[in-house]
Amino acid sequence: MVQAQKVRSDNGPLILSYMDRSGKIAVEQVADGFGMSKSQLAATAGLARETLYRTERSRGAKTQSRLREMLEIISRIAEWAGGKEQAMAWYRAQPLPAFGGRTAEALVKDGKAAAVRDYLDHMAVGGFA
Repeated sequence: MVQAQKVRSDNGPLILSYMDRSGKIAVEQVADGFGMSKSQLAATAGLARETLYRTERSRGAKTQSRLREMLEIISRIAEWAGGKEQAMAWYRAQPLPAFGGRTAEALVKDGKAAAVRDYLDHMAVGGFA
């Protein structure tokens, strides 16, 4: 089992707290950190359930990219939401008016993480939804 480095400071990005020494996202740490099973995490990230149970697939480029996108978005809103758990709840359930009421989770699953990041950047500088 690969252990994630605990390198996150209070002001550091959330994603760093879930990386192992090789720079890969440690799936078990993410699942544990959000109180999810690997199956729930896979569903949240838009991955096949089996993907996170096979080491070689969980460390693959597509899987790592999807998990990274999810964690980057959650990290961006954690302070606004009141913590990482609340940020995950927002990510999974909050309808975004600018995207026809779709959630950040649905958009990331459809490969539109960049659009969610742009939306969050727009909101951060005082833009309207």
